[in-house]
Amino acid sequence: MGLLGVINLIPWSSSLSHREFSVTAPNAQTLGDSDTDLSIRATLFSSFRFMSTKAEKQLDSLPNADDNKVLDFPGGKVRFTPEMKFISESPEERAHCYRILDEEGQLIMGSNFVQVSEELAVKMYRDMVTLQTMDTIFYEAQRQGRISFYLTTIGEEAINIATAAALTIDDHVFPQYREPGVLLWRGFTLQEFANQCFGNRADYGKGRQMPIHYGSNKHNYFTVSSTIATQIPHAVGAAYSLKMDRKKACAVTYFGDGGTSEGDFHAALNFAAVMEAPVIFVCRNNGWAISTPTSDQFRSDGVVVRGRALHWSFEVNIATASDGSTQIPHAVGAAYSLKMDRKKACAVTYFGDGGTSDGVVVRGRAYGVRSIRVDGNDPLAIYGVVHAAREMSISENRPILIEALTYRVGHHSTSDDSTKYRLADEIEWWKMARDPVTRFRKWIESNGWWSSEAESQFRSSVRIQLLHAIQVAEKAEKPPATEMFTDVYDVPPSNLQEQEKLLKETIKRHPQDYPSDVPVPA
Repeated sequence: MGLLGVINLIPWSSSLSHREFSVTAPNAQTLGDSDTDLSIRATLFSSFRFMSTKAEKQLDSLPNADDNKVLDFPGGKVRFTPEMKFISESPEERAHCYRILDEEGQLIMGSNFVQVSEELAVKMYRDMVTLQTMDTIFYEAQRQGRISFYLTTIGEEAINIATAAALTIDDHVFPQYREPGVLLWRGFTLQEFANQCFGNRADYGKGRQMPIHYGSNKHNYFTVSSTIATQIPHAVGAAYSLKMDRKKACAVTYFGDGGTSEGDFHAALNFAAVMEAPVIFVCRNNGWAISTPTSDQFRSDGVVVRGRALHWSFEVNIATASDGSTQIPHAVGAAYSLKMDRKKACAVTYFGDGGTSDGVVVRGRAYGVRSIRVDGNDPLAIYGVVHAAREMSISENRPILIEALTYRVGHHSTSDDSTKYRLADEIEWWKMARDPVTRFRKWIESNGWWSSEAESQFRSSVRIQLLHAIQVAEKAEKPPATEMFTDVYDVPPSNLQEQEKLLKETIKRHPQDYPSDVPVPA
């Protein structure tokens, strides 16, 4: 694929017009009444969506068309044709990748990018170094048996920090689990990170979550969940709420390439496009969904085209395949079975138009989401793309899909050994030749904003801070065991009360089987 230096988002169609609506005097006099406010707001947004739909239909208008050759269908006019022509499943050329800095940290000739100040650039670099150092030390702590689990962002530091730098604290973040740098940028301290990983009494989750499942109300960072892709539709709902409340903010959700194979991803993109929600989808396409390469996940050109394209990863004999009804994936499974058995047969599934995009035939190429592909190891390019995406998302009330091409240098987690499914030489090449931290350091040094002396002092300082944070977190008291029954119900139901009672009795009878440092109230 080519590398470009000009931001060029892939449109789902020509730009739709968006309009402001004024409130009439009689309605203005009643503002403040909750029921009236809700009614007016619903009317305004209904009108807004009507105008957007109307503008969309104008795109499909067919001037001077013979009525006998056009179907005036709800959603737009469709021209008839005597030619049987299937829509291609893939473009002739792969989508280009936006880039500003080359591998040596030099600006690419003719680059068009959002300028960053010395102060911002240095903070971005310092946070990238801090994240890299934090990953190294916490990973070592897990290997020493001091924490139970860890997951690194090595190789993906630029996506973490550069996206965060382009957002504001008012933007709501729905992370996957490889975005602690966003929280770091927003002010989450090293001690708070350590408290969560050690699950002590200062952990905001009260020790009920695995390590690296961070969350902070203060920083508008929703708590990490291990389940794949569930955060994506949540972000769309939050974005729609921000839109209804007329907030100058957006929702941002992060996920890996593996998450795009989940139904939640597809439902979220369609929901966001239809409801015109100000949400930014950030896909960290690092090439591997644990041990599954992208080539085994989907046939499309990466993730960027999924704003307008949907392709399937298995070549199956099936007449129709889409997302939305339970019988459809069943048919795909049956078709794959027929293929494996070398049967001269196919599976056929039927479904209605409900839940599909505007026009079922183009569902193979359109969700209606503006999209862009960016070099995930280029902090300047990422910053510019997210900066532009945020502006469009909020001002135009539209979703944006960003595919950041990067590489997961570390293992998937401390439970994984990635050398079992990929070459060590491949990992080493990405680590040495395409490290985003090194690339950005070369650029700020070329501007005279950083030096070897500053590098040495800062890395040493961060390491000392982290080791101290770990010592403090490790010695801190654990939350009481009974905290696992709190924060769900105002008054715990009888079944939970019974479970809590049984837990206390069991720990009392078998104390040797439970951690001695976890308090058990009488």
